[in-house]
Amino acid sequence: MNTVNKRHTLSVLVENAAGVLSQVSRLFSRKGYNIESLAVGTTDDPEVSRITIEVKCDDLMVEQIINQLRKQFSVYSVRLLPPASSIRRELVLIKVKAESREVRNEVIQIANIFRASIIDVSSKSLTLAIIGEESKDDALERLLREFGILELVRTGMVALERGEATISDNDDNKETDEFGLGKNLL
Repeated sequence: MNTVNKRHTLSVLVENAAGVLSQVSRLFSRKGYNIESLAVGTTDDPEVSRITIEVKCDDLMVEQIINQLRKQFSVYSVRLLPPASSIRRELVLIKVKAESREVRNEVIQIANIFRASIIDVSSKSLTLAIIGEESKDDALERLLREFGILELVRTGMVALERGEATISDNDDNKETDEFGLGKNLL
């Protein structure tokens, strides 16, 4: 039995309706699982939303979570995204104190190294946006701390499987109704 807690990324397609996110998050709280990261948005189908959830737990717990999610009526599909075969990104906005031209120039140089965008400039601050993997975002944040971070916000991870594979490819991810028809809309 694997008892090592590691980060697992789940991609969940759900009905785009009021209360669905609340149902999914209650499932985690009832089981005592802490959500490390959560991002939700519509897909190419406006009636379907994708929830990307990151949870730190062992392999047995993640299987229990997946099985519980699949039982939810409003859940169409669930996929565990292995790190080696998925793309994970997060948007981070960081407002940094930059009261002098020298500091602004130094922050801009750091932003360029990390391929971050300067999205707002004032006489006393710069706001940067970076989209990347968590380690890259964390490294930029650490460097900018010495200048003074005024505000910071992270979206949470979004993820997709690499290559041609999609969340709806694997029949194991689809729930069937009492007539044997797939609930998956895709």
